[in-house]
Amino acid sequence: MSTTIARRTGDHGGRRVTVSAEDGVPLAVHVFGAADAPATVVFAHGHCLRAESWSYLREQLLRQWGNHTRMVFYDHRGHGASGAAHPSTYTIDQLAHDLDSILRTLVPTGPVILVGHSMGAMVVLAYARLFPAAIGTRIVGIALLAGAANAITEVGLARLLNRRAVSSLQAAATRAPRALQASKQLTRRLVAPILREAEFGTRKVNPRVAALATAMLNDTPLLTMAGFLHSLITFDETATLHRLGAIPALVLAGTADILVPFAHSVALASQLAGSELVRLEGAGHSVMLERAEEVAQSLAGLVERAFAAPHTATGYAAAG
Repeated sequence: MSTTIARRTGDHGGRRVTVSAEDGVPLAVHVFGAADAPATVVFAHGHCLRAESWSYLREQLLRQWGNHTRMVFYDHRGHGASGAAHPSTYTIDQLAHDLDSILRTLVPTGPVILVGHSMGAMVVLAYARLFPAAIGTRIVGIALLAGAANAITEVGLARLLNRRAVSSLQAAATRAPRALQASKQLTRRLVAPILREAEFGTRKVNPRVAALATAMLNDTPLLTMAGFLHSLITFDETATLHRLGAIPALVLAGTADILVPFAHSVALASQLAGSELVRLEGAGHSVMLERAEEVAQSLAGLVERAFAAPHTATGYAAAG
């Protein structure tokens, strides 16, 4: 029998919470805003990143919302300050169940808007399939940043991945992690310019932003990096998209994203009836770091649209 427990400690910028997933893995969470805020926005980060990847966007949103909107940021299992787990649990579906544990523990009532970046956007789509009753009731809006519903290996840098290569990497990571970790660090130095271009597109980026993204990528354990690859390359939630047509959606990406090219966002928006497609010229994959102010404006618009929707106004009038 699984349990979900929250443990809180003080923090000057919000409060830090630990939520236990269904299988006991501790998930590190950072909560901002009042507990009785009329809405909660939950942020799911991308592969090999952590909750800190939202830091620049969070600053922008705090200026706009203050304590009037609660924001929940968390590290996926195997990432950041969250606990490691058996590699067999490193799947998108498991991350969707982890998201459910966080919602049930920290946001048991009231309207919720889910925001996912890259792999986090995939988690949002998987959550919609696994917990369909929540869509349009608890979940009143979604934002998919640099996301895709399927076929990530058909275009962009991810086309270099294939099942055989991924399986070999996962096996090597399990059998000889130290040797591969050293190889990973060497590879990072060699391909750093490519990674910067992939993450940030064509514009010159603040060195602090680039350093933050690079540090997060380098700090990710090899087993985590390799463990999720199979789930990423086989991901397909196109059949789930119809479940989300009744709620407002934001689909946002950069035109210079070479990891998950903008065409994926066009395809997503075309299949989400309530979506707004935002195209950021010259932005790369780490769009929420690179163009935080513009992303914040779009998210604020999504929240306004979600609360203007009839089901939100009637179903959660007491929360406002």
